[in-house]
Amino acid sequence: MSLIDFLQRVLGKETNTSKNVAKERLRLVLVHDRSSISPHILNALKEDMIKVISTYMEIDEDALEVSLSNEDDSVALVANIPVVKMKRDYQG
Repeated sequence: MSLIDFLQRVLGKETNTSKNVAKERLRLVLVHDRSSISPHILNALKEDMIKVISTYMEIDEDALEVSLSNEDDSVALVANIPVVKMKRDYQG
């Protein structure tokens, strides 16, 4: 990631360009190849996580990153979820 990309992301100026969409799709394909989980399932997991976490806190969904990490014989779910603020009133 270049300094310009970093600054655009921090300042919220990164758009959902075709480059970014293609990069996300490629990342999902690579995850599938490494972990034997389909990109569809990973995306569904990401959407479910957003739904549950959003009940308790406001998050930056555009900056949310979910990936799988392969080490030896195990797979780890890695999530980077930027929290904007905590919700004071639980809507359960």
